[in-house]
Amino acid sequence: MECHVYYEGDDDPAKCTAKRLEKFDEATLYRSMGQVPYGVVLNPHAEQALSPADLEDGLGTLVALDCSWESAEAASFQMRGVHRALPFLVAANPVNYGRPFRLTTVEALAAACCIFGERERAEALLEPFRWGETFLTLNEEPLRRYSECTDSSEVVAVQDDYLADEE
Repeated sequence: MECHVYYEGDDDPAKCTAKRLEKFDEATLYRSMGQVPYGVVLNPHAEQALSPADLEDGLGTLVALDCSWESAEAASFQMRGVHRALPFLVAANPVNYGRPFRLTTVEALAAACCIFGERERAEALLEPFRWGETFLTLNEEPLRRYSECTDSSEVVAVQDDYLADEE
């Protein structure tokens, strides 16, 4: 699973998970949106949830946007590809620990890999982060359930079921 990141560089470089992924040769970063290859774009503003069915559409390529949450507007995601939103997951990173939907770039990429049945790839992405294994542990059940779905509507149903169980 190839991982690509459009990198805006507006976060603290010392805390930037995309920069660390690049350092460990786990992802390719781009400063120009036009250079980002076609793939499954992880877009929190997308109308459809990511599901295992999207693996074929993205041709084995995941694309993420690395920017601050303050600048992550829908217009920021003008990239070529199949745009999908991640379902409910909880962050494990030190800045947003326990907060739903506030994932770092590496958490988003790892979650997508898990949903696509690529758990080993997710583990490799998270390995350089001391909290990486915690992300997989915190989200073990929903990630497993999402990966067993066939399409987006099933993922949304599982998400709704999971959220109902949590209440």
